[in-house]
Amino acid sequence: AVNASHIRLRPLLMTSFAYIFGILPLAIATGAGANSRQSIGSVVLGGMLGSTLVDQLVVPVLFVVIENIRERFTKKSA
Repeated sequence: AVNASHIRLRPLLMTSFAYIFGILPLAIATGAGANSRQSIGSVVLGGMLGSTLVDQLVVPVLFVVIENIRERFTKKSA
């Protein structure tokens, strides 16, 4: 599982940042109808940034915590 995370890190970040940079013009739109475009763009942009951070920071930490808990319980029962 740890080796797979090293292999998948770069493609995952490249895909996420490509989407984020692709949605950026929508978030900074000007002209007619810009308010609705900016609203949608900022929500999508924030969601992608947030989900990328959660994916890269929170998920690995939770994995380590859950593995440590699992190891404690398996050692006690053995």
